[in-house]
Amino acid sequence: MKLLVVSDLHYRLPQFDWLLAAAVDRDLAIDAVVIAGDLLDIRSAVPVGAQIHAVTAQLAALGARTEVLVASGNHDLDSRDSAGEKAARWLSRTASPTVHTDAESVLVDGTLITVCPWWDGPQGRASLADRLAVDAARPKRDWVWIYHAPPTGSPLAWDGRREYGDEALTEWLPVFNPAIVLAGHIHQAPFVDGGGWAQHLGDTWIFNPGHQPGHVPAHILLDLGARTACWRSATAAEEIALS
Repeated sequence: MKLLVVSDLHYRLPQFDWLLAAAVDRDLAIDAVVIAGDLLDIRSAVPVGAQIHAVTAQLAALGARTEVLVASGNHDLDSRDSAGEKAARWLSRTASPTVHTDAESVLVDGTLITVCPWWDGPQGRASLADRLAVDAARPKRDWVWIYHAPPTGSPLAWDGRREYGDEALTEWLPVFNPAIVLAGHIHQAPFVDGGGWAQHLGDTWIFNPGHQPGHVPAHILLDLGARTACWRSATAAEEIALS
């Protein structure tokens, strides 16, 4: 199984267009696209409703070409749930047989992929913890989480000035021991001293492709069969073996 991993597209439609082409690129030969949060840009002059309309169309087009797994990030929250906590309800409405979104768990060739929503309060955190406990008990060969923010203390959470890690993820990793976490959130991490795009923490590999301008997003090609990960940006390419 080969995943193309991106994050933090922030309504850059040319980068969505690149994903459409990459999904059917025979040289890349991917099986699924992962978008690890922040599809929208709350700082954009384009109204959020218009962004949602355009990105929904892009996800539908991408789902017509390949499997898509997409988690919400902090920029994607458009409403409140029954507990008054922020949620990305629009993203759940994009779900289809080939587009898998927040709170879905997908088993593909023995690999269980858990799509984790961006949680905004204690109920969201508790609901996600319950889901992780259920998925932990499911039979699987590998377990992959899509979780927008990297853990605390990680180079993947370092922006060159300070660290912005997620404490809940830090607590859950040693409890559940996923094989892989696909994150984002900290745009600068792969490009700054002290940062990075990959970390082996305990039993878990964690990845953050980062964010770059231009038509091609920074991205990771994760080959679960060959146990390799290749990060590509406008200025560099690096490959590692997953031990």
